[in-house]
Amino acid sequence: MKSSSDAGNVYSCEFFPPKTEAGMEKLLLTLKQLDTCMQPAFYSVTFGAGGSSRDRTLETVDQLSMQNAVVAPHISCIGSNREQIRQLLDHYIARGVTRLVTLRGDRPGDGAARSSFKHASELVEFIRNETGEHFHIEVAAYPEYHPESISPQSDFEYFKRKVKAGADSAITQYFYNIDAYLHFIDNCEKANLAVPIVPGVMPITNFKGLVRFSDNCGADIPRWIRKQLEAYQDDADSLFAFGADIVTSLCSRLLESGAPGLHFYTLNQSKATNEIWRRLEL
Repeated sequence: MKSSSDAGNVYSCEFFPPKTEAGMEKLLLTLKQLDTCMQPAFYSVTFGAGGSSRDRTLETVDQLSMQNAVVAPHISCIGSNREQIRQLLDHYIARGVTRLVTLRGDRPGDGAARSSFKHASELVEFIRNETGEHFHIEVAAYPEYHPESISPQSDFEYFKRKVKAGADSAITQYFYNIDAYLHFIDNCEKANLAVPIVPGVMPITNFKGLVRFSDNCGADIPRWIRKQLEAYQDDADSLFAFGADIVTSLCSRLLESGAPGLHFYTLNQSKATNEIWRRLEL
């Protein structure tokens, strides 16, 4: 039986900040359902493009902390200056937060976002200089390459800078091709980057939503999976079952290959993540 800390592995989940009180109530129910089934080591909370959800992120972190959840807020460069970051760090330290997911962040749709930091590596270095070892710093990794990267090598160089700036571990963008992750791990080993690289996992529950997300973030959906999902898009039960099969198999192969845990992109839902977790426990 696996647990959220089995054999040193870390299993965690991601939430986004709800926009309404009803959404917050639903999120707290999702938290309870995930806690009951898999007891994640921590929950990350996203930060909107250009800092657009700053206040809602803070509120969500506070609400989850009041439920005794271990929370890892996202903190991003885009739309933030040094003083704003200092205030955020002070707020999180006061709330007992000891883990951060540190990102460059998405640019807002109008492109207008002034920042003190151009790259996530600069933000990692700033946090280390300001707070020492108080925070465990997660950074992002892109086995299939960031959609804005000039080349695979330049993308990997950016990742190396984040690690050298003081990152403790990394969470990947989701993927469905395990070879992309294993190739990335090989590159890390060749570069003597010894931080854990935890695979990000996206459960499959909606065909059109998955295609939209994947096109935006550069995550490849293998053709055979895409075609089967397309065939099931009007049959919710079959799509859910097929998605659970695919993602559970991927997770099992990742863990068998030595992945140091799994990070589930829950989209504030518990059903699919809990189903995958239950299957992994068998």
